[in-house]
Amino acid sequence: MAESVISVKDVKIRYRFLKKVSLIKSMFSLKKMNKAEYFEAVKGVSFEVEKGQILGIVGKNGSGKSTLLRAIAGIFCPDEGTIDLHGHNVSLLSIGVGFKAPLTGRENVYLSGMLLGFTKQQIDQKLDEIIEFSELGKFIDRPVKTYSSGMYSKLAFSITAILETEIMLIDEVLSVGDAKFRKKSYDKMKSLIDDRDRTVIIVSHNTETLKSLCDNILWIHDGEMKMMGTTEEVLPKYIEFMS
Repeated sequence: MAESVISVKDVKIRYRFLKKVSLIKSMFSLKKMNKAEYFEAVKGVSFEVEKGQILGIVGKNGSGKSTLLRAIAGIFCPDEGTIDLHGHNVSLLSIGVGFKAPLTGRENVYLSGMLLGFTKQQIDQKLDEIIEFSELGKFIDRPVKTYSSGMYSKLAFSITAILETEIMLIDEVLSVGDAKFRKKSYDKMKSLIDDRDRTVIIVSHNTETLKSLCDNILWIHDGEMKMMGTTEEVLPKYIEFMS
């Protein structure tokens, strides 16, 4: 019997934002100046991911893909429903998530590694490999706030790829960086995926990447699951829909 590594059940995630009310209107109303409103980004999504499975998540911009991925990573807490990783450790690879801008790249390696559950000694053993793979050279000791988006993505990918976790969540970063690094990161990801003990979820708009890497595809549309199945079943229908 296949082992479930990720169980998502009836997950709903809402964003709270404030709608400003003008001063004039507030003078004639007992309502507060700022009125809270809610947007439901994920609407009761349920699915299972088995050990060693490579799942791609597709959908138009604003469909809830990244929100769902960050909830699985533990960054967001669902407003309703449950997410169970069955005791496995998880890493999220996403631009703009996880680094402290005033710290150097080297310091962020240690911070990220410890947040993933690795000890300082374990990170020490992998540090040179991470720096070499990132191709950052002397920039590793400069603040991350000085990095370009490409440099940021190189460091983020290198940490996640070298400090290997049981579950890897990847949000669009395979398409960031120069052509040489994209090829290197793709090859590295391919080698990591070949380890069938590792479970991977990839959010991407690059259908060719998903076609070559993923076993199954989850299609989310306006926060709801539209379809889930094999890559061969789902991806052509998604491409047709988007065209």
